[in-house]
Amino acid sequence: MGLAETDTPTLTTSTGPSTLLVCSLPLALLVHASLFHPGAFRARPWTIAFPAALTAACLAWSRVVSREVPEPYLDEVFHIPQAQKYCEGKFREWDDKITTPPGLYLFSVFLPQLCGKLGIDWQFRCDATSLRAGNVVSLFALVYLALLCRQEIEAQLYGTRLRSPSRPFSTYALHTAFNIALFPLLFFFSGLYYTDVLSTAVVVGAFLNHLKRVARDRSSVASDLFTIAIGLLALLMRQTNVFWIVVFMGGLEAVHAVKTLRPERVDQPFMTTLWAQLKYFAWRYSVGDIHDLPLSHAWHDDMLYTTISLVIAAVCNPLRVVRQVWPYVTVLGCFAAFVAWNGGVVLGDKSNHVATIHLTQMLYIWPFFAFFSLPLLLPYAAPFLSTLNLMFKSQQSQSQFTVPVPSEPRNKPFKVTASSSSKSTSQKQGTEPESIAAKQSQISTALGIAEASKPLSWPLYLIGTVVISGLIVRFNTIIHPFTLADNRHYMFYVFRYTIRRAGWIRYALVLAYTASRWMVWGILAGYSDFSTAFSTVSDGGPYVSYPFWIAYSEKRQTEAKYPAQLPADDSPAGDSQPQRQLADDPFTYSTRTVSTSTGLIFLLATSFSLVTAPLVEPRYFIIPWLMWRLFVPAWRLPDHRSLSGEGTVADRAIRVFRQYDVRLLLETVWFAAINLATCYIFIAKPYVWRAEDGTVLDDGRMQRFMW
Repeated sequence: MGLAETDTPTLTTSTGPSTLLVCSLPLALLVHASLFHPGAFRARPWTIAFPAALTAACLAWSRVVSREVPEPYLDEVFHIPQAQKYCEGKFREWDDKITTPPGLYLFSVFLPQLCGKLGIDWQFRCDATSLRAGNVVSLFALVYLALLCRQEIEAQLYGTRLRSPSRPFSTYALHTAFNIALFPLLFFFSGLYYTDVLSTAVVVGAFLNHLKRVARDRSSVASDLFTIAIGLLALLMRQTNVFWIVVFMGGLEAVHAVKTLRPERVDQPFMTTLWAQLKYFAWRYSVGDIHDLPLSHAWHDDMLYTTISLVIAAVCNPLRVVRQVWPYVTVLGCFAAFVAWNGGVVLGDKSNHVATIHLTQMLYIWPFFAFFSLPLLLPYAAPFLSTLNLMFKSQQSQSQFTVPVPSEPRNKPFKVTASSSSKSTSQKQGTEPESIAAKQSQISTALGIAEASKPLSWPLYLIGTVVISGLIVRFNTIIHPFTLADNRHYMFYVFRYTIRRAGWIRYALVLAYTASRWMVWGILAGYSDFSTAFSTVSDGGPYVSYPFWIAYSEKRQTEAKYPAQLPADDSPAGDSQPQRQLADDPFTYSTRTVSTSTGLIFLLATSFSLVTAPLVEPRYFIIPWLMWRLFVPAWRLPDHRSLSGEGTVADRAIRVFRQYDVRLLLETVWFAAINLATCYIFIAKPYVWRAEDGTVLDDGRMQRFMW
């Protein structure tokens, strides 16, 4: 017997107290971040405002939608009746128009039963209001999981698991999780019965499990089995999640398996031929001495070196890699079996959802990121502000002159090339540069010179990306019939007033794609100004095996500790240097950038998940944006000396924002403005759908604009 009392559950137009109670229960998840740790709330009482404000906003939005749009709207016409069939126990009945698996409907059946077992009195009627309420719960679960993910990312990048009792979560992590909940697409669909919020929450839960696994060298059998279970659960929500479970998380764990080799450090010999260099570095890569810099220090060629080193290391250590990733291979096998059984990826309506190669998706995604994350691009305005600041300061005495210095410089790890090393070596040993260069092959010397002149390759790189983007636009621009036919979605108007307006516009947009990609990737890599972009100071990080670095008198590429020499993560909490540094400046805990391999695997998973979809749908960009947003490091205002003297209000404000990422506040305001606009248009601007000849469509039902 199902949960519904009748075969046709009645729709309600209001949200009852019991439903409000259930929707507000997830508030406890975020309050846990502030109250369930000793001293946390006393140290930062304002953090309770995040979950309180989010709860109020979500409940208000859910209630307004239930009152103004009581009947199923758009895709809810398929989802809600199918969920009601499941509520009645009719699990064998399926609507052929539905393309996604039944994970959302099973969750809707499970949630009220769980509430009943917990003693929560929820009058669940399996109507539109009750079903939509489940997405509010999913949104809060998503936010809390994102908070835990950011906590793990910061702990692993910082290299320590030490925690301050009064600060179990960084301020940056708390505010980031709050802003993720306000992300316009997630917030909007939390009020409707769509699959996006719950599907994203499950993927983030799987990512948290992955982060826990890579925090230790070996995974347990229980962890492997749980990874398989949560991976299959993600596929039960949406088929395209396979790319994020298998390609993204599986790829990251393959890299982790290679990094756990931790080979002993050796002195690099002086090599005079290219073949000797290739053999030496191939050997070093094979034993785990891979090339994997933080994104803040990586150039475009470093991505190639990283890929080569990882491939060699994985091929030479297959058992170690397979031992780590076999749960993801199992998930992939189950997905392949499903596709073979189903005769395709989608369940229903296969004619309108045929997989194809749609490369322009990887051009559209960067303006999408740039628009929604516009406040995060604030550092790119910093050079102009610094210039104005210096113009004012030039009128002061030289003793008062200061130059803005970023808190986390984008430094290039030290490379010794044919040109730079010869000079330093000749000064130490009295050897002429010509005699050293004579010992090298001409090819090796040319490669060293090319390495030294790397900054000059940036224009060529940018020109190449512009040309490739233009070719993609010319030969692979696909406009799905759904995009042209349905004017209820914002994407219809985006295409109408850009790509479809004139032929030259789609080519002019290549510049926008390029600029957006450059800024979005730069924010992920940690912003740096031009004064430090070409620095050659080492950051002390491991895994910097450069294939064209030439040893002369210095035998090691950097003075960094090697992976085998790094301290363990479970060092005792005490008066250690990391603990003191964290106490002195908690903001440093959030400013580290992810590795180059992480960025590459993120691009690979994003490409697979998007280029196979012919339809341009903003909801397809939710998971790529969320993963990117979790990896974005914190940024602080550059050093600044007040013109009017120390102790002024402006000076105190600047010191505060040196310890807080001002972009987060702007991002909150930006998301709130977008949500207010789109939610208002959806509720207050309904219209009757008409054909070009004036014929009323959809039986005269009111239509609404939405994502």
